[in-house]
Amino acid sequence: MNKKILALSLILVLTAVYVTSVSVSTVKAQTTDQTGSRWITKYTVQDASTGATLLDVNTQTGQSTGNGEILQGDELEVTATIDISQSSPSTSLSLTTSLQHSNLQGNMYWELQSTNYNLGNFNPNSKTLVFSENSGTLVISCFGLVPTGSVTQILPNGITLDVPTPLALIVLEDPTGAVLDQVKLNITDANIDNYLTVLSQKESTVANLKSSNVDPGFIQIYENVIAASQVMEGQGFATAATQMLDGLNVASPPSASTADLLIPVAAVMAVVAVIFAFMFLRIRGKVSYMQLVVEDQIKDLEGLTLRVSKIDRTASSNLESVKDRLKRLVGM
Repeated sequence: MNKKILALSLILVLTAVYVTSVSVSTVKAQTTDQTGSRWITKYTVQDASTGATLLDVNTQTGQSTGNGEILQGDELEVTATIDISQSSPSTSLSLTTSLQHSNLQGNMYWELQSTNYNLGNFNPNSKTLVFSENSGTLVISCFGLVPTGSVTQILPNGITLDVPTPLALIVLEDPTGAVLDQVKLNITDANIDNYLTVLSQKESTVANLKSSNVDPGFIQIYENVIAASQVMEGQGFATAATQMLDGLNVASPPSASTADLLIPVAAVMAVVAVIFAFMFLRIRGKVSYMQLVVEDQIKDLEGLTLRVSKIDRTASSNLESVKDRLKRLVGM
């Protein structure tokens, strides 16, 4: 049994080396505050088609509800409360949006909700509103369509990446064009949305496992697979990351020995992680260096496969598959 656990640990180390060798910064659906103080004290993002609230935020208290996930092609209604603390009629502020014209609201971008704030003669069909800075509370809604085509990226070699893209729903600017405050969320697509749904389910499963009499080793591996999938999805491989999480479907989590079950799972995770991490680095133009690294790991896998074959033939077969895929990638 100790030998099996050792073999499992070696597989996970190999996976971690490849998965963490690529560093790509992406941000999950969230708000972005680039200023030290907030002009926008509250805002709500709703699905204009259904009326469902996607995100409700009070920036003064820090309280929020909803996940803020918006998809390409969504129709949105964004309502913001803006507190303007002083009057300077000679100073012009502006509100703008990166949303496209709504299919539900015609050409209308803006609707004034305040009854006591004077915007002057503003054009609700204009993407940008310019108004004098007068003290008071401005409540205004912005309607628009989330643009498509920016999340799914097809690279020259045919590889498809799903990368969340920041979108400014409402931006408040001063006369120089400097951003005073904004409501910014990330656009996702169906693949990312599906991954986030499955991820939430697996995280809930982990919480349930921890409160049950489940082998701690199984829980640790479960968490490791989730972490590896998050790295993979962060690189743009949302579909592969979802498949990795789907591999965690276990009808009866073990309460004692876990090695027999977890070695094949870890090996499958290694296949996906290694292949996609190598593909991503090849895109980045690091073929020569990575080819040397991969060739070294192939040699290590050959020795590991031989040792594991004496313990578990299924795990050995999975490792053999990993080795063969790597050989094809580097042309060995």
